[in-house]
Amino acid sequence: MNKRIQEILSWYGSDNAGTRMNLARLLGHGKLAGTGKLVILPVDQGFEHGPARSFAPNASGYNPHYHFQLAIDAGCNGYAAPLGFLQAGAAEFAGRIPLILKLNNHDVLHDEKDPLSAVTGSVKDALRLGCSAIGFTIYPGSAHSATMYEQLRGLSEDARDNGLAVVVWSYPRGSALSKEGETAVDVVAYAAQIAAQLGAHIIKVKLPTAHLEQAAAKKVYEAEQVPIKTLAERVRHVVQSSFDGRRIVIFSGGAKSDDKNVFDEARAIRDGGGFGSIIGRNSFQRPKADAIKFLQTVMGIYAGEIQ
Repeated sequence: MNKRIQEILSWYGSDNAGTRMNLARLLGHGKLAGTGKLVILPVDQGFEHGPARSFAPNASGYNPHYHFQLAIDAGCNGYAAPLGFLQAGAAEFAGRIPLILKLNNHDVLHDEKDPLSAVTGSVKDALRLGCSAIGFTIYPGSAHSATMYEQLRGLSEDARDNGLAVVVWSYPRGSALSKEGETAVDVVAYAAQIAAQLGAHIIKVKLPTAHLEQAAAKKVYEAEQVPIKTLAERVRHVVQSSFDGRRIVIFSGGAKSDDKNVFDEARAIRDGGGFGSIIGRNSFQRPKADAIKFLQTVMGIYAGEIQ
């Protein structure tokens, strides 16, 4: 184990050996092994957005095995999915890639302004499937955020007791936030801080824009001249807000976009001190050969092989 991975693991000194071992498994797997960077394939979109919206652009994606194999062939650090997709392939792909079981999910058949995801899996399920971590989504800004925080607290304690790492999707959303505010830099930084305070080992947030949503926060950003003009500066601020960079922060890939845009975002994440990306639709909605080339280019940017 190199010094960089040892340094990262030292940030989690209160955790037991099993949890830190599973963090090391994620950091030590795939093309980015040992770099301290992560690229994870998440495939919860079938539940979150519906099957056709998720998989019709590349019909191979309807098959759960496709995503296991894509993550393996591309050299991802890990693969995250809800219970059904992991159950459909965990035996066939056992030991070939670290798995993250997403323990809550939300559908859009009743898309509330103040969302509350349903708990759809358990720590026991994660252990049975050989996972390295659990995943959980919180919606800071939702009227139901307190319920999600309390759910996460209980599941996180159970996960830690059983040696699993905790990955938190922290997505600001709710009736009190504007659509633009969901990715405002002050709100995204706040969401990252909340996830860190709730005990996340790995924090997933959306890339922040330069918009400032909260009037009280805006006064501070302007008075203190917090650098947020460029995307790299905003990434650096979000990482700083996660215990001064002592928590692993990765950024969402979002909806399918053109290659140049995604690669420029990866450079900004790298240059801003971010730890990597979790890229779903931008990868699995492409033909497999194109997806592998795409993901490995992103990994090359994080590894410093591509400028």
